[in-house]
Amino acid sequence: MSQAPDFRPVDEQVGYLLKKAASALRAAMDDALRPLDLTVSQYACLELLRQQPGLSGSELARAMFVSRQSMNLVLKGLERRGLLTRSAVPPHGKALPTELAPAGLAKLAAANEAVSAVEKTMLSALSPEAERRMCADLTTFAAALTNLAGDAEPE
Repeated sequence: MSQAPDFRPVDEQVGYLLKKAASALRAAMDDALRPLDLTVSQYACLELLRQQPGLSGSELARAMFVSRQSMNLVLKGLERRGLLTRSAVPPHGKALPTELAPAGLAKLAAANEAVSAVEKTMLSALSPEAERRMCADLTTFAAALTNLAGDAEPE
């Protein structure tokens, strides 16, 4: 006769706690970015383009873990608002490189301040060593699960 598995309470399960923390972080970032008329996805897109100018929509979608279709909607909205620019003609292939416009850089500076305040609040109870360890652990978790799932990319 097999014994039933010993399940821990949900509030002691790592996956549940990660999701709970991610949801709380997302809500806090949404609140912080709302006065700037930005969503978390728009903010992430602008920040990625600051760090890596010229990324294509497909490259941005992969980096943000969203579909190309979702990324295209984000890009079109930011472009309409004058926060980024995309070449009308691809320099090679079909990919249109994307870059921040001056208005996008200004908006991003304000957004980075808002998001930094959220992150500071989130991490306030941790020592610098505990924060470094948490980042290392999260990186280890992601690598283990990426290897498990393979390199499947969102559609």
